[in-house]
Amino acid sequence: MKNLSAEMVRNGVRNNDIQELLCCTDKTVRNKLNGITEFSVSEALLIRDTLFPNMRVEYLFAADSDKQTT
Repeated sequence: MKNLSAEMVRNGVRNNDIQELLCCTDKTVRNKLNGITEFSVSEALLIRDTLFPNMRVEYLFAADSDKQTT
């Protein structure tokens, strides 16, 4: 989730923004960002479509070991 976290910082997106978008708890968002639990496909698409519409979902949600470009 390094790409998603980096883009959140660059674009001023807070954990709270994702929490509200997904209608979940702050702990759930932290667990997903830290790789403890995974984002569902529908959650990933919602985040991308709403907060990062010009980015590829494959880039935003790439595993930390994957190297992909925007």
